[in-house]
Amino acid sequence: MSTYKEQHESNRAAWSEAARRYAAETEETLAFLRAGGTNFVAPEYDFLRPLMPCGRAIHLQCAGGRDTLSLWNLGAREVVGVDINDEMIALAQHRSEALGAPAQWFRSDVLETPEALNGTADLVYTGRGAVCWLMDIEGWARVIARLLKPGGHFYFFDGHPFSWIWDLAADHYVLDPEYGNYFDPRTHTDVGWPTTYIPADFQHGALATKYERQWTVAQLVNALIGAGLVIEKLGEHPDTYWDAFPNIPPAELAKLPQTLSILARRPS
Repeated sequence: MSTYKEQHESNRAAWSEAARRYAAETEETLAFLRAGGTNFVAPEYDFLRPLMPCGRAIHLQCAGGRDTLSLWNLGAREVVGVDINDEMIALAQHRSEALGAPAQWFRSDVLETPEALNGTADLVYTGRGAVCWLMDIEGWARVIARLLKPGGHFYFFDGHPFSWIWDLAADHYVLDPEYGNYFDPRTHTDVGWPTTYIPADFQHGALATKYERQWTVAQLVNALIGAGLVIEKLGEHPDTYWDAFPNIPPAELAKLPQTLSILARRPS
């Protein structure tokens, strides 16, 4: 059986496939950010705006940096992005240099985030399809706790774990034959990407194996509590951040939670 590190490394290779799609959006992303754009949806603003302005915001699993640099536009004086994929970090570096943004970027497995960042974050942010790629949720929570300053906040916004269980291609809510058990503890493997996320034009060649693990709300919350953080607020939202279910009518989608917010604080 492969180790967590080996699984994360395979995911790193898979994200190189996704990087092509992100790179194709660079000019649009730069124009959006130069105009002061912030790449968040309504529930995120409700949680993030009260935390701004802040000093350093660290974005774990930052991908190409669009959301990280949105934190700068929203009011963070300095942003730091951490991601496992070399191409994503290079893309984020290019974008921040083009904008003249006060940003630092680290190519690292999130579980090995550099110790030099310990205790420096006023805000740690993560989400939007992030934690499903991690095989050690307790280790993830410990990283967040060590990055935060005393009194600093952690904000998580991601797909609601309940949204994991539905068939992405169906035109109504129906359990997915592979992922349709909310309490399934298995690590799932796959190759390639949903074309609703990475168009077929960007998917070619030998595709890497992706390892994914769904975590329940209780597992996420208890990991953060176990790391010494204080949970201040939870939110369950009908809002989506990508078109995961293109065939289900919006009114039907809104009947169940699509995204989840967790706000936590490191005690002073």
